[in-house]
Amino acid sequence: MFVLLLYSCSINKYIPEGERLYTGATIEMKLDSVVQNKDKLKNNLSNVVRPEPNSKFLGMYLGLYYYYKNKKEKANFVNRWLYKKFGEEPVYQSDVSPLEVEDVLRNRLENNGFFYSTVNSSFIEKKNTASVLYNLNITKPYTMTSYQLDSLPFPISAAISEITEQTPFQKNMRFSLSNLKLERERIDTNLKQKGYYNFNSNFLVFEADTNQYKNKRFDLFLKLKAKVPQKAIIPYKLKEINIYPNYNLKDSSTTKITRFKNKNFFQEDIFFKPKYLNDFIMLKEGETFNPTTSKNTARRLSSIGAYKYVNIQYEEIDTLNTKKEGSLAANIYLSPLTKRAIRAELQAVTKSNNFAGPTLGVTFSNRNLFKGGETLNISGTLGYETQVSSGANAGLSSVELGVKAELIFPRVIAPFSFKEDFFEYSIPKTKTSLSTTYLSRSQLYSLLSGAALFGYVWNANKYITYEINPISVNYTRLSNTTPEFEEILDNNPFLRRSFDQQFISGLTFSFTYNEFSSSKTHQFYVNSTLDVAGNSIGLFGKEEVSGQPKQFLGLEYAQYAKVDVDFRYHFNFGDKKAQTIAARLFGGYGYAYGNSNVIPFVKQYFSGGPYSVRAFNIRSLGPGTYDGRTNQNTTSFFDRTGNIRLEANLEYRFPIFSFFKGAVFADAGNVWNSEPNPTFDGQDRFTSDFINQLGMGAGVGLRIDVQGFVIRFDLAAPFHDPALPEGERLDFRLDEPVLNFAIGYSF
Repeated sequence: MFVLLLYSCSINKYIPEGERLYTGATIEMKLDSVVQNKDKLKNNLSNVVRPEPNSKFLGMYLGLYYYYKNKKEKANFVNRWLYKKFGEEPVYQSDVSPLEVEDVLRNRLENNGFFYSTVNSSFIEKKNTASVLYNLNITKPYTMTSYQLDSLPFPISAAISEITEQTPFQKNMRFSLSNLKLERERIDTNLKQKGYYNFNSNFLVFEADTNQYKNKRFDLFLKLKAKVPQKAIIPYKLKEINIYPNYNLKDSSTTKITRFKNKNFFQEDIFFKPKYLNDFIMLKEGETFNPTTSKNTARRLSSIGAYKYVNIQYEEIDTLNTKKEGSLAANIYLSPLTKRAIRAELQAVTKSNNFAGPTLGVTFSNRNLFKGGETLNISGTLGYETQVSSGANAGLSSVELGVKAELIFPRVIAPFSFKEDFFEYSIPKTKTSLSTTYLSRSQLYSLLSGAALFGYVWNANKYITYEINPISVNYTRLSNTTPEFEEILDNNPFLRRSFDQQFISGLTFSFTYNEFSSSKTHQFYVNSTLDVAGNSIGLFGKEEVSGQPKQFLGLEYAQYAKVDVDFRYHFNFGDKKAQTIAARLFGGYGYAYGNSNVIPFVKQYFSGGPYSVRAFNIRSLGPGTYDGRTNQNTTSFFDRTGNIRLEANLEYRFPIFSFFKGAVFADAGNVWNSEPNPTFDGQDRFTSDFINQLGMGAGVGLRIDVQGFVIRFDLAAPFHDPALPEGERLDFRLDEPVLNFAIGYSF
């Protein structure tokens, strides 16, 4: 079949008479001396060879084939579509100009120090194809003996001298035009940091002197071009800092000024209190102009959440008669967002537990509430969901009502203070919230829960984020349980104990390193979370009944520690880095102690589903080798949890057409208990044989990616099921696929 396909896609019969298809070029280098990074040089030269030949796929010119088929008088719809998406115009021998390419190659060699090299070319012709051979006779390169500064005017001479002390140029370095350009840009960047506001890298020029040597050596001199403006060779300092907290066109002419910590705040009425806004501004009067400080100030102001535009402009003011220093006024224009807003959303929700249904959400926002950048969000939700699955879980539905109030302060609210420059990249935000939720699940129970949180979020740099919540309180109360659910609890004491712990009070801390928003080829993501509960509240707990767990305010409280790590890696490659190999490793462990012998149900791990091992339904995997299908007295949806979780995922992502993307993936994972649950007959216990107890599956996926909004379909089948007896676990059950529908990528 492949041979027939190869023959049918042959394009030789379409090549016009008198033409040959151009198949590319070969570069052969003959060097007079040993050259470091020879392969890099050859690759550099290959990049300038033009034109590019037509592309191949499995040895076939498919793009050309679609082009020729479309040129037929009566090309059908399919051929027209294939040509539009994949077709390529042919590149013939007559389209190649070897002499022009020779000139470009010589120029590229000279730019790399190989002066007086020779280049010649010749065609290699066959019946229907032709290629070009470029022969390069590369001479010994010119190398640097010394790097010196020529006479430079004051005061810029001292600044450039200090910068060039850290130059990457080394003795015996090969001449390189690109390195000279990089050095000019490096010097220009460093001069800007030293206040040279009007300097430009084009003002610098390099001269290479070979008169002192006869063996292709040169001295390199750095100097300024003639007639460089005087204002370009003097540093500038900030004489004024003017801030417009509520900027519009009228504010530029306001005369009402508030002076605070050597800054001028222009606002008719107090829109943003200067004492709060000042901490975000790193510019200071009397300091030297520094673009990095300006950039950091703009970023910090943008993070407040009260402004849609931040614009910092510099204005030159009187220059001192000494011609040694200039002065700038920094004007900071801040355009606020709408102060109050109401947002209503009607959503079609799909969750990782296979529940789906409509949700109505309404949010009221008040920005800059107390004139210090505070944001108040009050939201209410009303949702109905039903579980899309078959078997014992079919027909489950839920109604959820929720109210949440969140107040965010763009600063640290704490009994202690920090120095102004302690947080250089960004100022932490203080988050407080109160919420209550009522959940009614048909055929099972009703659950009333409340939560209170006080904590901080801090971006240490553009990749690292810390979040710490010293106060995290959760209260849950189970009610209206049905006889069916009571039977489940009676058969699973561990599950009942996890619901009995109505009060959770503790501390959470998370660390996130995220490179996924960058354009790097290799991207890493690490998230680690620590959750500790019950230690502080345990000091006040009382044992109401001898031998029973302690209580606080009449409520049994949980005591545990939980830590997990989520590591992800993306390798982006191909044209425009459109293809990705994504990998993920997850490990989590929870330990109940003191007042608890089991972790609360809402804090336990589960495995399976569209964000986990996709060949298994949600919570249908594990714990350990337990097979819920053989036990009719338990409902797998509730009890397939554990305090240990391990998972690994590998996925290849590729573009298909337009915003359609495809994927091929494999997943592995499971959950276990460190202390066995009697309900599972010891099958849930974590042992050294955990590798053989992993649930594994593989599948294919389709993603609809519209500007970052992703709708995902994954079809997966298990090939290793730990619930089966040993010897029968390895079985690729293609006849039992699981379809996952979700929003966003799985990892």
